[in-house]
Amino acid sequence: MQTMSKVWLFCVLLFVSSYATANANLTIEITRGSDQALPIGIVPFAGGDNMPEDVAQIIQDNLERSGFFAPLERNAMFDRPSQAGDVEFGTWRSLDVRYLVVGRAQQTDSGYQIQFELMDISGQRRMIGEAVTASANDLRGAAHYISDQIFEEITDIRGAFSTRIAYVTAQGLGDNMQFGLYVADADGRNSKQILTSDQPIMSPAWSPDGRKLAYVSFETERPAIYIQDVSTGQRIQATSFEGINGAPTWSPDGRRIAMSLSKDGQPEIYILDINNRSVERITQNSSIDTEPAWAPDGRSLIFTSDRSGGPQIYEYSLGSGEAKRITFTGNYNARARYSPDGEHIFLIHRSSRGYQVARQDRDGGRLVVISETTRDESPSVAPNGTMVIFATQQGSNGVLSAVSADGRSSFRLPAAQGDVRDPAWSPFLN
Repeated sequence: MQTMSKVWLFCVLLFVSSYATANANLTIEITRGSDQALPIGIVPFAGGDNMPEDVAQIIQDNLERSGFFAPLERNAMFDRPSQAGDVEFGTWRSLDVRYLVVGRAQQTDSGYQIQFELMDISGQRRMIGEAVTASANDLRGAAHYISDQIFEEITDIRGAFSTRIAYVTAQGLGDNMQFGLYVADADGRNSKQILTSDQPIMSPAWSPDGRKLAYVSFETERPAIYIQDVSTGQRIQATSFEGINGAPTWSPDGRRIAMSLSKDGQPEIYILDINNRSVERITQNSSIDTEPAWAPDGRSLIFTSDRSGGPQIYEYSLGSGEAKRITFTGNYNARARYSPDGEHIFLIHRSSRGYQVARQDRDGGRLVVISETTRDESPSVAPNGTMVIFATQQGSNGVLSAVSADGRSSFRLPAAQGDVRDPAWSPFLN
């Protein structure tokens, strides 16, 4: 028990020492584009100059960072139609554009009405179109919604641009540090601080309905797990056992939370019933078991264990009560998360280059490194399975990065200054 307390303290000190002054406003930097991205044009919307947000530009940025699209630069457009009837298909074919988005915006008494249309240039047809209303304060939300419609129409995959991310920052130095838990749009904008503390905050995890976050806080001078309503700020303390209370993760039905507790000795995996507060221990091992994650069907969990001599991923069946090892490449694999379809896992793998995000078939197939950075941690998968967000280092600072599930494209979301850690991608919000 004393040994594990020292390990936990070391982890916390490492976590705290990595922070300098942080700013919660994140900006996107595309770091790698896909060579298979579809060429698309997003024409500046007519009337857009009168809006406080450039909706067409937000749509373009969304589609580009998805890795599925390669938008045409605006300065290469020598025609700027605003509706389907004005599109000259030959003009856009000559620019090698496969799809085109046109639109117009009009101010109303309550905000703006935005009409967009998606055109198939090679097929010379209108694919979809819709009028979207939004207040002046929700133009970014409207742009994310439009991006989702375009993305799904072309790829047949539900768009995740209207989802959110949670992450942790810290401000100050030494004894004057202030930690913050933030929620922002999936592109890092519209950040909102939902908790501040002079003690570390770690491991935020979204409830399946996207309304609550579970996280670890040290505000009582030892780790405890809290559940907080994102909108109202109302929260409860879910656990505060002696020793480690860490790594919370919600079951798909939202009724239970799996976590790592050391209340009975070594860290093991437990499941908390949120309604009656009962706690069930599900692993029985003399080694360290931590970092659980639920399968999409709720029938099994994956977790990190050193029972084979080093950190590896195991899958526990809630039906049989048996755990089997599923990672065998290398001597370090940790913090695994299922893909939304349950067919793959994403994890941190120690390669010859360092700690990187990797993908592996759930059944133990070949492991493939998909990130180019080398000090990665805390991967979280987008609800449509197309991207993985994670924390990494850029120089001396911690930043958030994301990589496509196939590893072909990536982007960064650094803060203006300081470090950002522990990202968690929300589920679909409706």
